[in-house]
Amino acid sequence: MIANVARAGLLIATLMVAGCNEQTTFTDLSPKANKQLSPKVVAEMKAKGMQRNAPIMARVFKEEGKVEIWKQKTNGRYDVIATYDICKWSGKLGPKYIEGDRQAPEGFYTVRPAQMNPNSQYHLAFNIGYPNAYDRANGRTGTNLMVHGACSSSGCYSMTDEQIEQIYAFGRDAFNGGQTEFQIQAFPFRMTAANMARYRNDPNYAFWKMLKEGYDNFEITKVPPKVDVCEKRYVFNQVPEGGAAFSPTSACPASSQPDSLKMAYQSYQSSYDAAFNSAVGKSEKIAPKPAIAGIKEAKLVQEWTHKRARGERVPIEPPSLQADGSIVETARMGRIDSPAGKRMAALEAAEAEKKKIAEEKQRAADEKKAAIALAKAQKAAPAPAQPATADAGQITIVPPEAATTAAGAPAEQPGILGNVRKRLAGITNIFGS
Repeated sequence: MIANVARAGLLIATLMVAGCNEQTTFTDLSPKANKQLSPKVVAEMKAKGMQRNAPIMARVFKEEGKVEIWKQKTNGRYDVIATYDICKWSGKLGPKYIEGDRQAPEGFYTVRPAQMNPNSQYHLAFNIGYPNAYDRANGRTGTNLMVHGACSSSGCYSMTDEQIEQIYAFGRDAFNGGQTEFQIQAFPFRMTAANMARYRNDPNYAFWKMLKEGYDNFEITKVPPKVDVCEKRYVFNQVPEGGAAFSPTSACPASSQPDSLKMAYQSYQSSYDAAFNSAVGKSEKIAPKPAIAGIKEAKLVQEWTHKRARGERVPIEPPSLQADGSIVETARMGRIDSPAGKRMAALEAAEAEKKKIAEEKQRAADEKKAAIALAKAQKAAPAPAQPATADAGQITIVPPEAATTAAGAPAEQPGILGNVRKRLAGITNIFGS
């Protein structure tokens, strides 16, 4: 059955690129774009039954921070040939909504030779093809979303220069071998039952379940799925009946799949459902990562991006929308070297200095007020009783009432002086009687 599934997948893949004869050579590219794959990689390809110029496919996983390059083997199925750590990607888990939301896209995208940029300011780059038909049908906007070098991202997937040279070489060799386009699949995380269970309460869950169908089709066939859009949603490996065509915003036409593929998918789904139900019943060992809270948060970040682009001083990190609707912003402000940013910085500094002077004045006034109140209290207080003293042979008799407490008990008179006062008080009592 697996052989039939593979053949069905190959048939669908052929339908995906039928009628496209674009050929591109890379003889005029810069030296960095012409770097060859290492002998070690070439040897590994040979060991796995891959030709150097065979077609490729890429997968991206945000949470794991990985880019995988898959290459077609001589049997038509694909196998992973290289895995790279993503140096940087911006935003949160979840799709890109609008220009300026700093989200790295999620979905199924197509890269053609014209999207390869050997002269990128980020060393080397290729445009992933955002927005695709699904994005446009759902009103999503954005431009120049890349996989590139330089390890710097504002909505892209950024790699190190060495990594992008290798990834670029895989794409270049495949195009030189006759591949007219390669697929890049971008996911929030590896779409296992355990991970789907972790994110089952996320607002992006419905979108991710739709992506998972394409993920599963690849896992079953190891052939990039045929991707179409209708009713503003992705559909995978479907062949329309009666010569109908898919339209991104129209109703999906009647379509079918090879029976072998349907059976394999049903079996795969049954195993997944059991694993998902088991995962839901267990405590989560790894907490879900932050995900974008829809278009509302995207617009908040977009506004932050526009202010930053105008040179205004904004928090160093974009705002974040919480589940309860509150907005969190960092207190630390970014420094923007522009006329507008400098004016805002000067105003903030002047306001801070004004506040500091006012606080110092208030503190001085409070201290003066406290000193006056203390002086008045000392002046109004009665003079303290004079203790018995011995001076030049004279003895001062302390009245008995001064030597007792309010309760009539003798006051505590510590030390030698206290004993003297007690004796004098006794003498006074004798003479008084």
